[in-house]
Amino acid sequence: MTETQRVGKGVMNISWGFIWRVLLKAFVLFAAINIVYALLNPLPVLGRLSLYNVLFPGRLRLPYGDDPDRSFNITLSHLDAMFAAHEMQSTDKSEEEFRVLVIGDSSVWGFLLEPTQTLSAQINQKEIKTEDGRTVRAYNLGYPTMSVTKDLMILKRGLLNHPDLIIWLVTLESLPRVSQLDSPFLQFNPDLTRELIARYALDLDPEDGRFENSTFWNRTIVGQRRELAQLFKLQMLGVLWSGSGVDHEIPETYNERLEDLPADLDFHNFMQGDLSANELAFDVLEGGVQATGDIPVVFINEPVFISKGENSDIRYNFYYPRWAYDFYRQELQFQAVERGWVYVDLWDALPPSEFTDSAIHYTPLGSRILAQDIIGAIKEFLQEP
Repeated sequence: MTETQRVGKGVMNISWGFIWRVLLKAFVLFAAINIVYALLNPLPVLGRLSLYNVLFPGRLRLPYGDDPDRSFNITLSHLDAMFAAHEMQSTDKSEEEFRVLVIGDSSVWGFLLEPTQTLSAQINQKEIKTEDGRTVRAYNLGYPTMSVTKDLMILKRGLLNHPDLIIWLVTLESLPRVSQLDSPFLQFNPDLTRELIARYALDLDPEDGRFENSTFWNRTIVGQRRELAQLFKLQMLGVLWSGSGVDHEIPETYNERLEDLPADLDFHNFMQGDLSANELAFDVLEGGVQATGDIPVVFINEPVFISKGENSDIRYNFYYPRWAYDFYRQELQFQAVERGWVYVDLWDALPPSEFTDSAIHYTPLGSRILAQDIIGAIKEFLQEP
């Protein structure tokens, strides 16, 4: 055997033993890091750390996007991280600002609208002044998915930013009690949702099977790898957001809202005569009023598309049979009077031509028309003694 062969054989024997020891030490170290991470639970702190409003401008609406490479945006479930990226976090509220939070679903967020075409942006373009000279500044806290419980969670967090007025747009599809917890945003935040249920005595099940309950494993780095990747991705997308102003991919063509409708009278498995006020989550709206305390809330029944096509005699649109929506409007008006809510019904404020791909999404012109109605409601509120 040559000297080279002997050296090669020795190196091979040493290498395998060395490799196994390294692997074992690496595994132990990896496990220890994960255990310490799970015990410390740093994700809430990491979510509040953001390059937005520091290196990048804050986003004009909460982060949401299905295709980050095209929309320069991402959907995540970390509430503090969403707010940390929002423009409202950029500075403390000044004495010259009258701060308005606009809450609601994807119509408020501005689906198929540019950031500057949303309701809040349209309100800000009018530069409304209060009697004492403060400038009305609206902030877009709308978020896609239909659930007033999701709205309440966002509202509760928004109160930390010292608003002067809440504008909360609602529609029937966001109110059925059976679908309140369908929103992934609530399912991925079970502790926050349970806190709302307990604090405001909401008629929802705190042990609902749709919740993604926390375990020791999913508090580890491995278990939170999706959340950590989302936080990192959101920060990296700040470069593209700040350079382009794009936060939502708007396709050149899309499927328009249905004009011809199915001959179906069902609404969430309810038929006419079966739906009662208890099946609608009015207690969640009352929870919002309780949460805001002395900060006034204006509820607005948002516009919906009113079809003139096939079966429009029995349905207003894809979402709503006429019987269900008429019942909802009657009950919402009743609840507002009984509970002393400030309420504005704008359900038919837009012509059918100003809806895009669904019965609740507006064109830029539709957004501008509705914003003008909301401005009227704000001005009327400001003039009240």
